[in-house]
Amino acid sequence: MKTALILVDIQKDYFPGGKMELVGSLDASHQAGQMLAYFRKENLPIIHVQHLSMRKDATFFLPDTDGILFHENVRPLAGEKVIEKHFPNSFRDTGLKAYLDSLGVRELVICGMMSHMCVDATVRAAFDYGYTCLVAHDACATRGLVFNGVDISARHVHGAFMAALAAVYAGAQSTEEIISKLHVKD
Repeated sequence: MKTALILVDIQKDYFPGGKMELVGSLDASHQAGQMLAYFRKENLPIIHVQHLSMRKDATFFLPDTDGILFHENVRPLAGEKVIEKHFPNSFRDTGLKAYLDSLGVRELVICGMMSHMCVDATVRAAFDYGYTCLVAHDACATRGLVFNGVDISARHVHGAFMAALAAVYAGAQSTEEIISKLHVKD
């Protein structure tokens, strides 16, 4: 089964100094960088997804700002596919599915930001399209949320979403575990 890596929205606005800093974004980007290095070494397909906000009330990922640039830990190399998106789901109104299908990809390793938004939406869509999915939980980051007057820490938001995805939609493993699993398949 051909496997591809999808790096979702690992962009500067999510890092210290950005317009929507996430908890653990730097650590997650280091793990995503390790995954990226493995896929490069094995010459496996890599897709970098870049979010550009087109909503009138958007406050981050604004076109023509440094915030939309990929973080240096996961910057695409020449020849690596970049997909631009405008919605949380990386498949919505993009050529992602057609590109993956053209390569014969059936399994996806997904990591990125935010766990509770774009990573979640992308994994669920991929599952609905019939892809087998693995999420590198330590290569994802999110932020705390408030629901019904209750503050929910980023750690709990991330854990709840990884647990929900792991229940049906994807295997949720560490970067090291996924690389070991892929290495055994080679």
